[in-house]
Amino acid sequence: MFVDRVLSGMRPTGSLHLGHYHGVLKNWVKLQSEYECLFFAADWHALTTNYDNPEIIEKSVWDMVIDWLAAGVDPSQATLFIQSRVPEHAELHLLLSMMTPLGWLERVPTYKEQQEKLSQKDLSTYGFLGYPLLQSADILIYRANLVPVGEDQLPHIEMTREVARRFNHLYGREPGFEAKAEAAVKKMGSKKAKLYDELRVRYQQDGDAEALAAGRALLEDTQNLSLGDRERLFGYLEGGGKMILSEPRSLLTEASKMPGLDGQKMSKSYANTITLREDVDSVSKKIRTMPTDPARIRRTDVGDPDKCPVWQLHQVYSDSQTKDWVQQGCRSAGIGCIECKGPVIEAVLEEQKPMQERARQYLEDPTLVRNIIADGCEKARKMAQETMREVREAMGLSYS
Repeated sequence: MFVDRVLSGMRPTGSLHLGHYHGVLKNWVKLQSEYECLFFAADWHALTTNYDNPEIIEKSVWDMVIDWLAAGVDPSQATLFIQSRVPEHAELHLLLSMMTPLGWLERVPTYKEQQEKLSQKDLSTYGFLGYPLLQSADILIYRANLVPVGEDQLPHIEMTREVARRFNHLYGREPGFEAKAEAAVKKMGSKKAKLYDELRVRYQQDGDAEALAAGRALLEDTQNLSLGDRERLFGYLEGGGKMILSEPRSLLTEASKMPGLDGQKMSKSYANTITLREDVDSVSKKIRTMPTDPARIRRTDVGDPDKCPVWQLHQVYSDSQTKDWVQQGCRSAGIGCIECKGPVIEAVLEEQKPMQERARQYLEDPTLVRNIIADGCEKARKMAQETMREVREAMGLSYS
């Protein structure tokens, strides 16, 4: 049976903040109950910009994984692992680099953006240029067909699709491919086989994109095919060879609407964050001392919530009744700024409470986290090894 597989990774930057929770982790918790999910700590990716400060990476990985677990990511539903503990990522990255045009890497928008953003650091390195291809290897090695990303990451997924297509075109011609594909068609049953053949002809003769989409959907819905046969039929449908590497689709996620304490996007670089497991006194103090509408110098001055960073937090955390209370009270000076901040403090602490409780057992016994990651690495590596066997065979590197 075909199962949708989701892959998502996160660079280890230490303890995570509420922006990470609202932007990524809440979505992971939702996805893990809907799909087969793999979530990984991208420690090799961290080295592309922190190659001169690697000692912070290991601690950052463990802190980050505890935050995942605290946020509700469940190791019984999802596979959690560390990228560098599955060396097949590096092997596939190397092999893909042999056939990936240099121009594909140079045109990834984030390549130049990151160089400008981190201009104080020398990023004219081979590893930094190649990191989008390492991202492609991360996805392709698990045959993940769904990758949750924001709009800024869409070019990375499109490049991954191009890399998979080029690989399959170059190396997907296994001996007796057409005969094996025709035999696989018959396994679909007469009705589905007839429909598959019709859709294949429509796409290859007329370039009918709808027929291609319908053919792919038909294959995904056919449960009695082996993985090898399914990949042959995907390739046969498009007129190519066996689809050794699957083309992933983007699972577009909404950008995080979590503002920082100063009204800008919540980010460590702006020093405006609240971490997931921050203690109660610190959270309360940070919100109580947040800047407000500059027009409200005295308690009796009227204000405008649209000019106040605290109002942005109300939009995330408060119900409509509380928001009405804020609007009316601020504009009439009926409530003071400290009073206005009270419901936000309560809501943030309420959100963090279960996270603190979940994290406690892992902080008290770190071996629990190590065991979860060890199990996840073992599962992930088995999947990666299966893909690499086929990749080596296709490229003539199996030496059997």
